[in-house]
Amino acid sequence: MTISRSLKTMLLLGAAGLAAPAFVAPALAQTVTPATDSPAATAAPADTGDLGDIVVTAERRSENLQRVPLSVGVVGGSDLRTFQAGGEDILALSGRVPGLYIETTTGRIFPRFYIRGLGNIDFYLGASQPVSIIQDDVVLEHVVLKSNPVYDVNQVEVLRGPQGSLFGRNTTAGIIKFDTIRPSQTWQGRAAASFGSYATTTLDAGVGGPLVADKVAVRLSGLIQHRNDWIDNTFAGISADGTPTPQRNAMGGFDERDVRLQVLLTPTEAFSVNVSGHARGYHGTSTIFHRAALRKGANSVSAEPRDSIALDEGRNNPQDYDTYGTSVNAAYDFGPVTLTSISAYETTSGYSRGDTDGGAAANFPVAGKANGFGLSQGNVRALGQYTQEVRLASAANQRFTWQVGGFYFNQNDTTDFYQRTFFLIRPDVNGTQPNPNNWVRLHNVNTSWALFGQASYKVTPDLTLTGGFRETEDTKKTTLLKAASATYAGRRYVRLSDTTPSWDVSALYQVDADNSLYARVARGFRGPTIQGRSAVFNADFTTANSETITSYEVGSKSLLLDGRLRFNASLFTYTVDDIQLNGNDVNGNGVLFNADKARAYGVEIDTQFRPVPNLTLTLGASALASKIRDTRVYAQVCALNGVVVCTVQDPTIRGGLFAQIDGNPLPNAPRWNLDATARYDVPLGNGGRVFAATDWNVQGYTNFVLYKTREFYADGNFEGGLKIGYTSPDENYEVAAFARNITNEKNLKGVIENYMAAVFNEPRIIGVSVSGRFR
Repeated sequence: MTISRSLKTMLLLGAAGLAAPAFVAPALAQTVTPATDSPAATAAPADTGDLGDIVVTAERRSENLQRVPLSVGVVGGSDLRTFQAGGEDILALSGRVPGLYIETTTGRIFPRFYIRGLGNIDFYLGASQPVSIIQDDVVLEHVVLKSNPVYDVNQVEVLRGPQGSLFGRNTTAGIIKFDTIRPSQTWQGRAAASFGSYATTTLDAGVGGPLVADKVAVRLSGLIQHRNDWIDNTFAGISADGTPTPQRNAMGGFDERDVRLQVLLTPTEAFSVNVSGHARGYHGTSTIFHRAALRKGANSVSAEPRDSIALDEGRNNPQDYDTYGTSVNAAYDFGPVTLTSISAYETTSGYSRGDTDGGAAANFPVAGKANGFGLSQGNVRALGQYTQEVRLASAANQRFTWQVGGFYFNQNDTTDFYQRTFFLIRPDVNGTQPNPNNWVRLHNVNTSWALFGQASYKVTPDLTLTGGFRETEDTKKTTLLKAASATYAGRRYVRLSDTTPSWDVSALYQVDADNSLYARVARGFRGPTIQGRSAVFNADFTTANSETITSYEVGSKSLLLDGRLRFNASLFTYTVDDIQLNGNDVNGNGVLFNADKARAYGVEIDTQFRPVPNLTLTLGASALASKIRDTRVYAQVCALNGVVVCTVQDPTIRGGLFAQIDGNPLPNAPRWNLDATARYDVPLGNGGRVFAATDWNVQGYTNFVLYKTREFYADGNFEGGLKIGYTSPDENYEVAAFARNITNEKNLKGVIENYMAAVFNEPRIIGVSVSGRFR
């Protein structure tokens, strides 16, 4: 079955008609009245003690969080800025919402997201993920686009579980939805600046208001982040690729420059168009891998210094990306229905390079020769993503509400991959031999069409039933444009296509004004995937067919103690059929494959409590049990030159080089996670307040790879933050001292298996911050 021509016609007409401004001006944003930051733990508590309402758009409508029949975690903009005061990027959200985990082994330009244990450990620039990133109603699909910085943000929503009906494929795990502060008809602005260790500097600001009363409003937002290089390269030997050694303060720094301009046009009360454009310039250091930080049979990394490393290659692991985007969100309110069109275009280009063995091969000799070289670079030469959505929705607050629409997605990119010998000054240095197949160029095309609808009906004033359906056609094509070896015998063109339905059914029962129960069943899918990078090692492409998920969830949402305690909880279980997994081949290259299934069950709890007017506490908790189920599937283990270097705890075959993964947990799926925050304000005689706020996260057992070992996991990772400051009587400014990772924990966050290399978390940052606003 294929998507009909009528759907394609509807989408194209919608793009050319209602959203015509997308072709002549920069673009986007959801046309809703801008809100101030959502209630949050580190924001100043209201004197009344009442927590108030949290409004979310998880179902494409503005609704009270307590009335939405699915599990949603919310982080307010002020909280996010607190977490990022030490220069952190989107990874600062990891563990701050129950069920959400984020990591990277490719620096700030390639975060990998996991919700309820589902994610993708693949480091390939063309990798797909089962967690979708939605920013101001625009899907960001490519891994580099997913790293777009979040600034001048109003609220973050984490939608847990499959979201295929309203948001489409590649949402089998869930969605992270960022809503920025939008233009308003009153002049207002805000800014937050901080300075700390390693000259870490952050400025996050936004200002806007009306240019023509009730007709034209604007908002200009920006982000500046900087950190000095602070990691020494101690290697003093010969570098085969010209890396300057030794060198103090060679790595670890970054410069981030971002700007966004929004223009809201409201020519009539019924018609609005929000046009947005943004740009990003990033230059920094890719992930630092610490070779042999893990010892065979042990998991401790305490002996490895964080601020020094001996790298013989990689030229200090640089990365550099420029990203631009435009979008238009246009809506016309006909009264009974509203027609919305969202057109968006995103483009990026850049590169990331790294010494992937994480050390100097000369320091790890075998038979007197340097052993274990690793050096690679990935370049996105050009990428363009165009999306178009047309949606027709009934008026809200009716007994029967509905929305229908169509969606078109097109992404084209040209990507290069280089391996070590491409960069060598003399290819015979240190005993290496020239490899004529040392780089490849790939052209990837992904197109998708979808038709969707959702309806809700109040069977009684207290019982609401909701159902949604989506039919999606997803096609991927990869062409090998350049292989530097005539000996390559693999495929040069692969096309995969699938048409799959997604759906969900839910029921919400309002027990009373403050308490509700819900149940939800949902089915979603992740489209087929192609891994073409393997051609750089003369290996054929690997592929994976679509995976599908069926999820069951029940939950409760409550406001207790006269609105001073919010307690939301959910229980869930899911089965993923034909789950897409990623292992490694003998070259450490990613290999795609499908396993029969994965099963999981768990619980999530979100609480917010104001026991007295000046004290706000939050506690989030999640627990997860997951298992891969396929007795036929084996994964290559930690082998270097044919020698297994770690302690494998699974049954193995082929001389111990392949481990059976049946029954193992999903990788990067914490068994449990706790996050807690507290803020206490002391009122002063002048009306101002002195406050102290703290936040903590503790993470349970987390396996980093598909197989079990004594080395490649984390258990008990924790981080804490502290902020002490003063808020003015009118709440227009704040000054504070802060610390991120206050105990300077050195947590293991990832590994490079064959080199026993470790990836660490951010260092401790101590600093001062100033924030202010006018309105």
